[in-house]
Amino acid sequence: MLELLYRHLTLQTVIWLIVAFPLFGAAANGLIALATARDERARFRPLVTLLGCGAPMLSFAAASVTFFTLTGFEAGSPSAITGPLFSWVASGALVVDVGLNADQLSLIMSLVVSGVGLLIHVYSVGYMRHDAAYSRYFAFLNLFLFFMLLLVLADNLVLMFVGWEGVGLCSYLLIGFWFEDRDKARAGMKAFVVNRIGDAGFLAGMFLIFGVMSAAGVNPESGFFNFQTMERYGAYFVPVATAVSLLLFAGAVGKSAQIPLYVWLPDAMAGPTPVSALIHAATMVTAGVYMVVRLNFIFALSPFALHAVAVIGASTAIYAAVMGLVVTDLKKILAYSTISQLGTMFLACGVGAFTGAIYHLVAHSFFKALLFLSAGAVINALGGEQDVRNMGGLKRRMPLSAWTFVIAAAALAGLAPTVGFFSKDAILWQAYERGNTVLWAMGFLGVGLTSFYIFRAAGFVFFGQTNVSMERWKRVVEAPVSMAIPMMLLATGTLVGGFLGVPQCLGGVNRMGEWLGQLIPYEISRAPAPGTHTEIILMVITLLWSAHFSILGLLIYSQKRDLPGRMAKKVAPLHRLAVNLFYIDELYEKVIVRPLTWFSSRVLWKAADRVAVDGLAVGGTARAVGFMAVVASAAQNGVLQRYLLYFLVGAVAVIAFMAL
Repeated sequence: MLELLYRHLTLQTVIWLIVAFPLFGAAANGLIALATARDERARFRPLVTLLGCGAPMLSFAAASVTFFTLTGFEAGSPSAITGPLFSWVASGALVVDVGLNADQLSLIMSLVVSGVGLLIHVYSVGYMRHDAAYSRYFAFLNLFLFFMLLLVLADNLVLMFVGWEGVGLCSYLLIGFWFEDRDKARAGMKAFVVNRIGDAGFLAGMFLIFGVMSAAGVNPESGFFNFQTMERYGAYFVPVATAVSLLLFAGAVGKSAQIPLYVWLPDAMAGPTPVSALIHAATMVTAGVYMVVRLNFIFALSPFALHAVAVIGASTAIYAAVMGLVVTDLKKILAYSTISQLGTMFLACGVGAFTGAIYHLVAHSFFKALLFLSAGAVINALGGEQDVRNMGGLKRRMPLSAWTFVIAAAALAGLAPTVGFFSKDAILWQAYERGNTVLWAMGFLGVGLTSFYIFRAAGFVFFGQTNVSMERWKRVVEAPVSMAIPMMLLATGTLVGGFLGVPQCLGGVNRMGEWLGQLIPYEISRAPAPGTHTEIILMVITLLWSAHFSILGLLIYSQKRDLPGRMAKKVAPLHRLAVNLFYIDELYEKVIVRPLTWFSSRVLWKAADRVAVDGLAVGGTARAVGFMAVVASAAQNGVLQRYLLYFLVGAVAVIAFMAL
């Protein structure tokens, strides 16, 4: 089949098709959305569905063809570049080409993005079937996929930044998709603004990289921002590695919602649930982790920066897990879960376990998408209800959604034999083996908290007595086929995906580590020791720890729901602090938002703009010209004697001036 394909296409063309198909789908559905903006016609929906789901399907097919082609060669590394499609920037010392790079890392990411994205698109057909802006929704969703694929396949940092900003734009469009609701529109704006803060650091890091490459005497034709060129001249980054790494990581903190820029992600739940699944599982928030791993050759030069990455990641993992214990909005529980898991991935990056971070990213894409899709089925069945306290007992009405949610919860908790068990163990073991005992303990604590809050959600929603009204209970039905099939496929991936990284201590082969190992020489130089009895002991302890809290959370919130309330009264101040999310949003409002609003209104607008610009510069100039016109018009009165007098006075003034 591949031979037949390559009779008509080159490998480079197939790689370009990975990103081209979603772009075409976005453009086509965008035109349909514009044409039917005033009258959404049902007869166009089959075409919108075909384009919307066909684009990611073809993109996934192209990514699969590329993967099997490159892995089919026994010699050489599985990588290929497309070469420049065209020169985007060619100005003196700066040359930026538009080209794609398919290597071990970008291939894995493109398969995950297009594959999981495809399932979410199919799920959206059932979830959004009654929405008036159906075509606009799929146009934005396809565009989101295009920018994320561009981000992971770009062969230089500038093109990656285009995808980076593109996913930020699409998140704004999709979080605020129902923009008629002011709160949802504000949530989209909040995501956009907070991400721009981190992106300012990213841009500063890019400027510093340009300075380093320019000072190193690199030929501009080779591309200052090309990843291979940057790695080749990596030694020149040593003096500024810490500054560059921290500036780039600032962008990752914003995009991947880490402390202190995490505040946008819980509010991002204002968008449709499939959008939340796409943001959390396959696009946007994983971009920060990908960027750090892609630029591991720079981060490896700064132990301080790596330690900062690990500490921020571990702290975020614990903090977000605590939030998951008290939040009652089902989608926000999953949002804080994502923040926590991304923190775990950054913990892995910080201790040098870059392949562990990518393995957990891939695993997380499966079970987090499944959690959101299962939750979306419940929310859809309950007419938009998201408060877990108003649910319960839904397993009897929605068994498929219940058990797929439980499978995904088990993976999130790190229970065997799900993919989450192996990916979390890989991170914790490498943290411990590399001597980072404190960071291992923080990760271990995060596992326990995660197990408790996710099975707290499962107990609230699917088990025990129901709190759903009888009228609504009668209308609760299982998800339609278009929503059920993606859930079952993701559940299968969650259960069997662990084969990608079975540790040596269990007699397995870490395929993910071997696949990415050639691309990350830093990790090879500090590779963990072969599997030992210590690893097995720690694995068993972690498994018992997570199983204990999983069972505890499920039992309490399905059978003893009054117990947490009684416990909360005993620690009322702490509980109040946690329920109000430690007042971080209020703190930002008082310390940052209000002062900026006051400064913008009173100083920049009323003083600078109205008084200085409008009043003096613009208005003052106009008034001065008007005054001169009045004086000139008064002088032009047609009386010849006065003209002679003006002439005489002017002549005397000139002579007097010359005499001085």
